[in-house]
Amino acid sequence: MNADELIESFQDFKDFKNIDRVTMMHILEDVIRDMILREFEDDSNFDIIINPDKGDLEIWRNRMIVEDGAVEDDLTEIAYSQAIKIEPDFEVGEEASEELKIENFGRRAILSMRQNLVGKIQELEKDSIYKKYKDRVGDIITGEVYQIWKREILVLDDEGNELVLPKSEQIPTDYFKKGDTVRAVVSKVDMKNANPVIILSRTSPAFLERLFEMEVPEIFDGLITIKNVVREPGERAKVAVESYDDRIDPVGACVGMKGSRIHGIVRELRNENIDVINFTNNRQLYIQRALSPAKVSSINLDEEEKRADVYLPSDQVSLAIGKGGHNIKLAGRLVGYDIDVYRETAEDEEVDVDLDEFTDEIDEWIIDELKGIGLDTAKSVLEMENDDLVRRTELEEETIQEIKKIFAAEFE
Repeated sequence: MNADELIESFQDFKDFKNIDRVTMMHILEDVIRDMILREFEDDSNFDIIINPDKGDLEIWRNRMIVEDGAVEDDLTEIAYSQAIKIEPDFEVGEEASEELKIENFGRRAILSMRQNLVGKIQELEKDSIYKKYKDRVGDIITGEVYQIWKREILVLDDEGNELVLPKSEQIPTDYFKKGDTVRAVVSKVDMKNANPVIILSRTSPAFLERLFEMEVPEIFDGLITIKNVVREPGERAKVAVESYDDRIDPVGACVGMKGSRIHGIVRELRNENIDVINFTNNRQLYIQRALSPAKVSSINLDEEEKRADVYLPSDQVSLAIGKGGHNIKLAGRLVGYDIDVYRETAEDEEVDVDLDEFTDEIDEWIIDELKGIGLDTAKSVLEMENDDLVRRTELEEETIQEIKKIFAAEFE
């Protein structure tokens, strides 16, 4: 390998890795000096001139010219008879500069130098990727699905850097195939075995927050502030927003005309239901809004225990709890209180409970079996004989007895 080939190969590294000119020159000079040190044990009297644009690389060895037979140090001195072979006009006492060619160092030294060069480039690139993504934690990245494994997906960004989207950070209904475009937020950046590991997430609240910033200009411009975001990925999310400008309706701005702004976010999140509510420092009002779409009658707060007892009409309880209990869980996380709901009934009102309110205690498939034969409430199940339930459903007698105990306890 000669100097031209070395510069050309280095230019390939530079173009592929996008390394700046100054850094490129420093790296090349370092690896050449390492080669000189291995060959001569001292590089102090060597000059290295690099011009990567023109493909020029020059190595000059400088030694003082002394009389023949007076050389005491071969590293810093050269005999007059040797000096005039380099340049006939040299005289004793002058400094002789001799150009060394890369190929003069031998094949083994050049291969070692190239290997050293590749190592430094890769090390610099890893450090560059780590720093780049460390500064982008919380930002949305768009990449291409490159490889799919059981527990994670390998994603390539637009520069070919490898990013990881674990299964645990995917929305349950996410489905990707190779070549698909995926959007996610940078969740974490680590160094493992000297390699940067960039973890992406589509389940993080930060992902939803960034999507709102992209879709709602007022949030991006700072006119609307997102106070808090909580999610059950793929199921439901609640976003509390606030505007310091009385002329701006923060909820209306986030939803958009006929839902135009929020629809794009919902599609990205695989039809996740998103409730946007107005933030307020009034805790009772905040809890009331958080439990939307349920209509709350009254709230008792325990500030020390951070608990809230919420009373609702009978027909609003299932709305407050929500499918799978998601609504009440998210409301509690949003406002920072443990919320308990209580049914409010008039004296002449017959109490009954919708089956959907028991999803935390009874498997959904059992509830679906009961609904399949027209039973929608706890009392309707309690009123039917066990034999009839066994005959009309796929449920066993023991299961029926167990769920009837749960329903009966609700009315005691």
